[in-house]
This record gives sequence, C-alpha cells and structure tokens, in this order.
Amino acid sequence: MNDPILDNLNPNQLQAVKTTEGYVRVIAGAGSGKTKALTSRFAYIVDRLGINSSNILGVTFTNKAAQEMKKRVKALIGDNYDVSFITTYHGFCVRFLREEINKIHYPKNFIILDAEDQKSILRDVFTELQINSKHLTFKQVLRFISKQKSTSNYLGYILENKSFEPDESDSLSSRVFQIYLDKQKRNYALDFDDLIHFTAFILDNNPDVLLKWQENLHYIQVDEAQDSSENQFHLVEMLSRVHQNLFLVGDPDQTIYEWRGAKPEYLVEFDTIFPDTQTIIMNRNYRSTPNILKVGNHIIKNNTIRVDKDMITDKPEGFEVVHFHGKNDFEESRWIASEIKEILQSEDASYSDITILYRSNHLSRNIEQALIKDNIPYTIFGGIRFFERKEIKDVLSMLRLIVQGDNFSFLRMHNQPTRGLGKKFLERLSLLAGEQNLSLLQALEKNIADKELAKKGAVDFLALINELRETAKTKSISDLVKIILDKSGLSDLYRKDGDEDRLENIKELVNSMLLLEKENNAPVNIVEYLQEIALYTDLDADTQQQDKVRLMTIHISKGLEFPYVFLCGFTEGILPSALSIKERRKRAIEEERRLMYVAVTRAEKRFYMTDSEGFNFTTGLNKYPSRFLFEISEEFYVRKGKLSPEIIQNNETKSNVLQSDTQTTFKEGDLVMHPVWNKGKVKTVDVEKNQYIVEFAAIAKEKPIDFSFKHLTSVEDANTDETADFTPQDLQQHLKSTPNPFEKTESEPKKNVFEETQDSSLNKDKDSGEEEKKWWKPWS
Repeated sequence: MNDPILDNLNPNQLQAVKTTEGYVRVIAGAGSGKTKALTSRFAYIVDRLGINSSNILGVTFTNKAAQEMKKRVKALIGDNYDVSFITTYHGFCVRFLREEINKIHYPKNFIILDAEDQKSILRDVFTELQINSKHLTFKQVLRFISKQKSTSNYLGYILENKSFEPDESDSLSSRVFQIYLDKQKRNYALDFDDLIHFTAFILDNNPDVLLKWQENLHYIQVDEAQDSSENQFHLVEMLSRVHQNLFLVGDPDQTIYEWRGAKPEYLVEFDTIFPDTQTIIMNRNYRSTPNILKVGNHIIKNNTIRVDKDMITDKPEGFEVVHFHGKNDFEESRWIASEIKEILQSEDASYSDITILYRSNHLSRNIEQALIKDNIPYTIFGGIRFFERKEIKDVLSMLRLIVQGDNFSFLRMHNQPTRGLGKKFLERLSLLAGEQNLSLLQALEKNIADKELAKKGAVDFLALINELRETAKTKSISDLVKIILDKSGLSDLYRKDGDEDRLENIKELVNSMLLLEKENNAPVNIVEYLQEIALYTDLDADTQQQDKVRLMTIHISKGLEFPYVFLCGFTEGILPSALSIKERRKRAIEEERRLMYVAVTRAEKRFYMTDSEGFNFTTGLNKYPSRFLFEISEEFYVRKGKLSPEIIQNNETKSNVLQSDTQTTFKEGDLVMHPVWNKGKVKTVDVEKNQYIVEFAAIAKEKPIDFSFKHLTSVEDANTDETADFTPQDLQQHLKSTPNPFEKTESEPKKNVFEETQDSSLNKDKDSGEEEKKWWKPWS
C-alpha cells in the first residue's frame, strides 16, 4: 500500500522525518530535497504521532517558502488541519504580538513599517534636520538604525516613554535615529527589526506569557537555519526549553546573509551547545550533474565555518563546466549571447531555461545590450516589488487610513489626487496635531473649522474617509478596494496617467484579495491583511513563468534552480566583492565563496563562468579573474579564451599576500613599535579582520593595524615603564570621542546566546546607584 508521507524518501531523508524527539540538526546540501523532508516530517508528526498541527511551529525565511510548505503539507494530510504556524520568523512574531503586545501597552492594531514607510519617515526627519543625501544616505541610516536596535536597549526608552535630551555632541546619525524612534513611537509603528525585538522583550519579561507559548509549541522546526540571526535563534531556543524538541535544517555552505545578521555558527556548533544533538547529513543531490558538483565541492572546502560534506549524485557526468575569459566586457557579453543561441539549437531548450547570474545589479548592462542586439528576450528579477508599486501603495494606504488613521498613510493620500492641500495647510495641521497630541487625521477632524484648514479639499477628504469607514463595516475587502478606487478619484487618475500597467496591477491586487477570501471561506480582517502584506520582502522575488532569459543577482537566485546557468563578471573585486572584504575581511571572503557555491549549485545541466579584461572601476585596478577561479583545479573545467602570463603571475602574488595576511606575529599584551606612533600595546588580535588593535601611548588612541603591515616591530625592552604601564583611561576622561558610526568596530568576544545574564536586561535596576548612560552613545 502506498504511503504518501514516507514513500520516495531516501534513507537520510527518512531518518530526518522519523527523528522527532530532542535536538536534531540536519545538514541539507543544495538540491538534497530539504523541503520534501521538512514537509514530510510535519505531516508525519501530525498523521502518525497524532500531534495537533497547531502545536507545531515551522519557521522559514520567505513568505513564498512558507506558502509552498503549507501547500505540500496539505497535500499530504488534507485541508482540515491548522497550518498557520508554518510561517516566517516575522510572521510568527506578528501573530504573537497580536495576542501579547498589550502587555507593553501597545494596541493590537499596531502598524508594520515596510521599507517604503521607513524611507517616508526618513524624508520627514531629513527635512526636520535640514539635511540631504550629501550628509547621509537612507541606506546608511537604515543600516545604522538596524545595528543600533540589535545592540542597544532602545526598547527601554520607547516603552518607558522617555524623551531624548538634545545634545550637540550626538553624531548626526544618532540624531536621525532618535527622531525616527520618536515618530515610530507616536504612531505605534514597528519595523521588521522591532517585530523580533518586541517579541523577545515580552517573552523575557513576562514568565507567564513565555510558559504559555512554551507549553503550546511541542515541536519547532527551523528551515534555512544557517541564516538565523542571534535574536532569531534565541527566540526559537527559548520557546523550545519546555519540550526540548528543536529541529534545525540548513547548510552552512549557503550562508549568504551574514551582512544582515545571519550567524552560521549556531548551526555549525549546535551539537556543542546541545551535546545530545542528533546530526543527519543529507548530501544526495537531485539537481546537478557530477561535473557541476565537483566544482562546488572543490571550492567550498576552502571555508572553515562549515560541517564537512561532499555532495553526490546518481546522474550521468553531463557537460563539462566552462570558463570563458574575454579581452573586454563586450567580448564577454557577446560570447554569452552566442552560447545561449547554441543551447537553444542543440538542447531543444526554452529561453526560460537559461539564467544569467551576477554579484551586483550594475553588471547586467553589458549583458542586456548583447541580448537586445541578438533579439534574445529577457527579464530582470529583483525590480520594483509588487507591493511597493505606487498604485498598490496608494490603495493599501487608503485601506490603512480608514481602519488605523495613521500619519504615514495620511501624508501619502491627503492630497492624492490633488485637493489643493499644500505646504501651508500641512504645516498648520502638523502644528495643531503636535500641540494637541493627536494624529494628523484626528487633528483635522477636530480643527476643521480652523480658517487655514477649512478648505473644500479638506472637508471633502474627511467626508470620503468617514463614508469609507462606514462602507468597510459591511463590505468585503475586495469590494471595498473597488469603492475606494471609484470614490477617491484614484481610478480616474491612473487612467489619465495613461499607464495601463497601473490598472492591471490593481486588478491583480483585487484578484488576490478575492482568492484570499475564497481560501479563508470568510471575510478578511483588514488590519490583519495589512500586517501580513507588510511582511513581504525582497526575498519573495517574483518568479512567474515567462519564456525569457532570466537575469538576477546570486542572492535572489538562492533556493531556485535552472537548467543552464551563466555566472558573469567572475572578476576579482566583483566576486569576491572588494567592498565586503574591506569591511569584514576573512568573514567576507568566506561569505563571498559561499555566494560562488550558491551560484554553481543553481545549475542542473550546464554551468558557465565568464570574466573579461579591462579596467575595474570598483577597485580602480586592471581586471583579473576571481581568486576563486584559481581555487578550482583545472581538471574540473575547460577554459575558452587564454589567460596571459601576467594574469597567472598576478594570481600567484596575490595568493602569497593573502596567506601572509592571515599569519599573526603578535599576541595580546605584546609591546610593539610603530614608525609613526612609536610604542604601543596589542589589546586585541582580530583574526576575522586580519588586524591588531593597538593602544599607542603617544596619541592615547587605539588603531587597527593590519597583519600584513611589515613595519610593526617588537619592543625588546618589555620593562619600559612608559609603555608597559600605559593606560589611556586617564587621558580619555577629557577627550571627547566621536566615531564614525559606519566604520566597523573591533569584533566583540563571541557570547553564548543562551547565557541568561541579569546585567543584559533591558530594565536596569533604578536603585543601583549606577550612573545612567545614554544608550545611543558609545562608552568613553
């Protein structure tokens, strides 16, 4: 008799499915059937062990992956089970906060800020501070905000309603952060970082809430565990402490989000943290040919943060991997176009079978020109996301304004379409809202008789909002959107705009709502719908089927597979990225190598690596093939195009330099001599960044000195009082340090995420007598 749950599983997959109790780690290589094992295990626990599906939490990283898992689980056990706990980390946190956020006196209809909402806040902040992108970019600020939220007790200030004291010594980025937090707080708005932090804060500070959720979640499964951050890992570990059934599946060799906070060490060292861990290796690949896997296996062995494995397959050898070296960008892109034509003719392939990958988006330009010239249709993945398109944001903002009345939506829609409500109107309204501690919409409703506000456009807008609020009480969300488009004038605006795509996108939005209503077999709650939509990220890339060659970054390709793959721009400084190496040194080199590995293992039938000579504007140097090319034995690929002796010699020189860069001469506490700053003391040896942190007495400062710097020498006389007794603290008391927040600081000692220390609590003991420190400033 057929067993839909256990049939067609290989021995390692079967072991992963049936090992349900305790701490389990599955190292699942690329193309090894990880999703099949995960969904079969969920179905096995429900169908064979009799566990209620609402007692199983399964977290993954994209909404798309979560939806696919739900679909597969339902196919195995039927539609009558609750699979809502198959979700993303952020999705789980939203569900948790809907139930528990009142514990910190926030409303359950809190607002979730997506990337565009965050930028909207920053535009206001920049205007308020009279700064622009010459001072700071949004990208820099958002990175700084995310970092501050992960390293400071900002929640204490938000939840205790503390205000910031103006301080001229604050860095510009700190002032932006403070105002950003104030605007968040006034609107009960949470960004993606807040979802995790608020959840952890409530669990850490409410033992009864923690116990309730711990007792309910008997089994926890974590997909793509190598990409979990410290906070995410802490969350699932904390929730699993009662039943101790924590199942992690992932591949450290595919960790490509360290720059977002991913910590692959938790998966690599899981068996050390939990000594009773059962480890299962899933290394049978069902995607690629042996020739492709040989290249992947060979290159990833150079990494150190990994669990050793070699991917194997039963497929025939297939085509040899090809490296093409062109004399210039034009030759490289023309060769790719001609090879695509050859594949189409010889393989009976479709355009959509072919994918071109690159490290950075700007590399697509030359490729696009070559494809256009040869009439090869293509599409670029990773453009503007559906829910960030103007017309979609307009409709969603109107929905949010009706049910939540928030300032972000008001600012977007109060004069859209134009109602004659200009700058002076908004200045007056903002002033009254601040004085009366009201939202902009509430202030307008209360002060509509004010002579500067009593405009026809404002009166009509209030009437529209009130009418739509009443309509929302009786109409479905899909019908409500149609009415909004008609009553607000948005539909006419888009028609006059002449862009048919806008109207088609809105139709698609309405269709998605109709489908959701049909699936739920009940009306859709507008607040919950808006919260769910806000969770869609750039990882939920649109992968609709079109018969076109696909162009995308390696990051976007993660989790996908394609018959024919070209990796273009395989150039030193591009892959690996010179900027990443500059920022994170050895850690970056390992992650860039993983990116290469991910690119290789996307391919099913053929894999190509291409590079070209010329000038690299990223590094300011002549272009050379990636160092990763020379880590692959030439027996594993064929080369088309000749490498000059200069290129080969340059690689050998670079290899020697890289090897010397990682060798340490000094240890902590050693006394050293610098040609400019004289005597100093080694405080830290940072192997990840290949640098020493040295305190120099003459300047009373610490400096990062590269391992490769040849002019740092040992001080023979270790008894020299001037240096041996040097402590800069006395001098630092009257020196004001103002560090650049975007410079990387020295790595802190690795801390066990599971250590529960009282001194790290967000709620300090107010009677301790300890001088309170501004959390957004570094210690002196």
